[in-house]
Amino acid sequence: MASSPSLPVPHSQPRKPLGRMADWFRQALLKKPRNVPISSESHLSGDTQLASQDSAPPLSLRSVASSTPPPIHSDTSSSGRWSKDYDACVCHSEEDLTAAQELVSYLEGSSNQLRCFLQLRDATPGGAIVSELCQALSSSHCHVLLITPGFLCDPWCKFQMLQALTQAPGAEGCTIPLMSGLTRDAYPAELRFMYYVDGSGPDRGFRQVKEAVMRYLQTLS
Repeated sequence: MASSPSLPVPHSQPRKPLGRMADWFRQALLKKPRNVPISSESHLSGDTQLASQDSAPPLSLRSVASSTPPPIHSDTSSSGRWSKDYDACVCHSEEDLTAAQELVSYLEGSSNQLRCFLQLRDATPGGAIVSELCQALSSSHCHVLLITPGFLCDPWCKFQMLQALTQAPGAEGCTIPLMSGLTRDAYPAELRFMYYVDGSGPDRGFRQVKEAVMRYLQTLS
């Protein structure tokens, strides 16, 4: 009996040794990841965001630190005050110029920085006296009358006094008489319906005049 030809025995695929597999995993773990290009803009934006998160103060503190100082509100800062060029017009006689200059210096040098009209200083050179006096009164909120013996004898002073009463007949506190060197009997009859400031005190009534001007300016708000 003939023997059958022997069939080739299939060879099984050899298995990978464990040592080689361990080396493959080790190389895979040690392999460096591929570098991803990062734009400079995104890098900067990230740094800026981190810096702003670390250094930015709370909103309330940041707003206080960066905001401008609050405006100082003054009692005379209303828009009505700036509707005229001057806060006070000082009417005086020529012989009382020194006293008028001292009064104006006191009012303008105060913390309120009142704006005063002084005739020989602020009148337009070459202007007519009548028009200049009328313009000064109409451009001022208050009219301070420095009433002295020289004031009563000066016709221009009396003109200013009557003009001041005519321009603001019902404005209480607008006309402020400051009487100095006169007795009560010499007080002008045209002003008998309003109180006057006594200029015989130590400060010659300057403080009361300033307070009267300030009080009137407060009514403009």
